[in-house]
Amino acid sequence: MTAEPAAVETVLPDHAIPVLPRGVRLRHCSVRDGWFLLAPERAMKLQATAGHILGAVDGERSFAGVVAHLAEAFDAPPERIAADARPFLIDLANRRMLEIHR
Repeated sequence: MTAEPAAVETVLPDHAIPVLPRGVRLRHCSVRDGWFLLAPERAMKLQATAGHILGAVDGERSFAGVVAHLAEAFDAPPERIAADARPFLIDLANRRMLEIHR
């Protein structure tokens, strides 16, 4: 019996809700002065931008809500934020470090 390959995420609709799955946490390390995404047996050091994006992912905001929140917080154009955040979140979903609820 072979396992089915995991579905690959290629889109993140504006209405979809990105969620950190059970066991995955965003943590700031003051010793290393950076943000880390921690999962069972895995850790990923994040750039500051990635930390801000994941900091806006609260399990309730849609992708459009995350973009609006960041656009307001950083006084930046929503289109630019969406262009940076969408591929990052899709990549995390494909690594099983983020879930996308439709």
